[in-house]
Amino acid sequence: MKSNVKKKTRLIDQGGFRLWLLSFPFLILIFLFSYLPLYGWVYALFDYKPGRALTDCKFLGLGNFTRMFADKYALEDIVRVMKNTLGMSLIGIATSGLPMMFAVFLAEIKSKPYRKAVQTLTTIPNFISWVLVYSVAYAMFSVNDGFVNRLLMNLGILDEGINFLASGEHVWLNMWLWGTWKGLGWSAIMYIAALTGIDQEQYEAAAVDGAGRMQKIWHITIPGLLPTYFVLLLLSIANLVNNGMEQYFVFQNAMNKEYIEVLDLYVYNQGMVGINYSYSTAVSILKSIVSVTLLFVANMSSKLTRGESIF
Repeated sequence: MKSNVKKKTRLIDQGGFRLWLLSFPFLILIFLFSYLPLYGWVYALFDYKPGRALTDCKFLGLGNFTRMFADKYALEDIVRVMKNTLGMSLIGIATSGLPMMFAVFLAEIKSKPYRKAVQTLTTIPNFISWVLVYSVAYAMFSVNDGFVNRLLMNLGILDEGINFLASGEHVWLNMWLWGTWKGLGWSAIMYIAALTGIDQEQYEAAAVDGAGRMQKIWHITIPGLLPTYFVLLLLSIANLVNNGMEQYFVFQNAMNKEYIEVLDLYVYNQGMVGINYSYSTAVSILKSIVSVTLLFVANMSSKLTRGESIF
């Protein structure tokens, strides 16, 4: 009996070691691309100038951090950028149920070929770069050659084209619409996978009781997806200040910059465009600290409300 227990324990230990070996290359990649670059945070403590050694640059200590709040113009920029960042993030959080609803209605399509075609067509845009997305937007909405402007002028609705892409109005809504078009199908994959975990006997029992399709969705499907939804919602709250940069970078111009510049794009503009590496690094550090803090707050909220942590 004891020999069997020891043998099983040895097999478990060997299996765990093999799994660790399989994960080791990924741990190395995470270290190289996520933790090793944190050495660059030291630039926030100096007045770094490109081409000079860091030891030859003036040491500022926390000067770049205090500048964000002491300098009037820097503070105004931070407030404006945070307003854009939080505004767009909150729109995304408020509409975070769309992928779940899309997955539910996709699963209700009875024709398997049609369902697969819809899922494929809505997932492909996720793999299209934002540069190509902007090319599509330019082809549709440019002032002179855009399809929409030409159509409206040919119909006599407009006398001259409207510069949709350079307008500062409804920028947040426009960015949300483009982001939803690009990521809706991909975001629904998690919910489609979660649908397979719902016990099919519940649907059979509901059908015996006379429940219709919408009643099954409301009382079985949606409750079965809510745990997945709340985990993803908490993670999106933890990433409240992480909007990314690519989308806003390709869509920004002189006319809409005031409304489209989010925190990640602000860091890029300050560092790479404004050649102010030290200050942009300081802003990026504070953003990371806020993100980690929000992640722990979301994890504590998950423990209190669901009894489970998200990591």
